[in-house]
Amino acid sequence: MTQSTMTSNTVTPATRGAQRVDPAAAVARTTSHSSLQETWVQVLAMAWRALKKMRRKPEQFFDVLVQPLLFTAMFAFIFGGAISGSVSDYLPILIPGILAQTALTVCMATGVQLREDMDKGVFDRFKSLPIARIAPLAGPMIADLIRYGIASVLTLVTGLLIGYRPGGGVLGCVLGVALTVIAGWSLAWIFTWLGTMARSAQSVQGISMMIMFPLTFLSNAFVPAQTLPGWLEAFVKVNPVSHVVSAVRDLFNDGAVTAEVGWAVIGCAVVVAIFAPLAVRSYSRKM
Repeated sequence: MTQSTMTSNTVTPATRGAQRVDPAAAVARTTSHSSLQETWVQVLAMAWRALKKMRRKPEQFFDVLVQPLLFTAMFAFIFGGAISGSVSDYLPILIPGILAQTALTVCMATGVQLREDMDKGVFDRFKSLPIARIAPLAGPMIADLIRYGIASVLTLVTGLLIGYRPGGGVLGCVLGVALTVIAGWSLAWIFTWLGTMARSAQSVQGISMMIMFPLTFLSNAFVPAQTLPGWLEAFVKVNPVSHVVSAVRDLFNDGAVTAEVGWAVIGCAVVVAIFAPLAVRSYSRKM
């Protein structure tokens, strides 16, 4: 062995220090600032992953397939005569309310599933990937649009089967379902943020239920607001779910794009503008 070979194989303290890799620096090198096009591709990839997960776990569609049928029929025949005098007269009030309730229930599962993935260490694998931080959050939410659409269509079909005849026609129904899907997607950002903040999936579910029930039942989803006590009516009028319900009623029953539709869209945009950055920031801190 020559002296030059021995010299090349010798590891000095300075060389050993240079060979050490800072873990934080390594993670930083794998984290890139993705362009808008790259971010969109990454979001779609995460959405495809979520769709494959749904296919392997069909029980995720239980609330989507069963709840609209059960709640629509149950509420119509139990409360129809007491509130409106008959089931047929109650359906124009009920169907948009059930749509809002179903959208809230379905989007609530988004935060629970996110927390379960984080607890299982799935999101730890994303740490080393050069992807946008919003991709693992927005991807599953895009996949959930299918669940919102299925739940909304099933609710409307159930109403049609028991006698509901929307005055807004096909166009009004399509716009109403689209608005419901948009509302569900925007509200899902609240539960996504909760999923990144809570310590377990059970706590996310408990907190989500505490949010869902007041927003749904303290609204005009099932009874006209003017029939409520004054203090409760004041809350119902500022409840964002009430604006969504009123907008869907205008579209379904009259086919009219009223101010309520505008307020509902604005409210959805405000929710996304507030809670999407909060969710991404909280998720980045967990990383």
